Amino acid sequence: MTAAPASHNAPRYDDLRAMFVNCTLKRSPEVSNTQGLIDKSRAVMEANGVTTELVRAVDHDIATGVWPDMTEHGWSTDAWPALYEKVMAADILVLAGPIWLGDNSSVMKQVVERLYACSSLLNEQGQYAYYGRVGGCLITGNEDGVKHCAMNVLYSLQHLGYTIPPQADAGWIGEAGPGPSYLDAGSGGPENDFTNRNSTFMAWNLMHLAAMIKRSGGIPAHGNQRSQWDAGCRFDFPNPEHR
Repeated sequence: MTAAPASHNAPRYDDLRAMFVNCTLKRSPEVSNTQGLIDKSRAVMEANGVTTELVRAVDHDIATGVWPDMTEHGWSTDAWPALYEKVMAADILVLAGPIWLGDNSSVMKQVVERLYACSSLLNEQGQYAYYGRVGGCLITGNEDGVKHCAMNVLYSLQHLGYTIPPQADAGWIGEAGPGPSYLDAGSGGPENDFTNRNSTFMAWNLMHLAAMIKRSGGIPAHGNQRSQWDAGCRFDFPNPEHR
């Protein structure tokens, strides 16, 4: 994968950070088919200067629950607070995982729940913490359900405050029933033009939107500030300050 030709009008991406969370059920170093698809979009970003980080969620002792730190709610350990710092350091978050029984993996659901646990936290502008970040998803499997799973993940991300660009999902699906997975020899997955196109479009659209938001200073902080709403402001329109 090569970077786009340089021009004086080309946007910069080298100040962006992207985090990929692999929600496979397989612990490292077991081969993850989801990882094969992650590598496609990650390569596009890295070729354009984006700093990327990969986390395989199942390798970490993430507690179950919907509070920012579950050690404050009866759990002896919880890896999520440290992972949350990585999430907040990233301009782009890509959740990736397999399909099981036609739905997202249990690990994917756990990661979304823990993102939700921190969604009430606020940024410096009084907005919800995830404002100004963009999200996408990658789905793999050998049964139907890519769009269903992507719909669930992307809805969850936007509900928490992430901004979703056009065509922010990609996936690969094999034949119904037992059959080869994405990275298996003869699966056709890595060569599939539809999947390669969509994973490439997703990577570029995430970079484009993240760069646009970063250059503009983030999502405007008016009408969406939880702290101001709690203080009694109802953001009447037109805004007297803008008259």
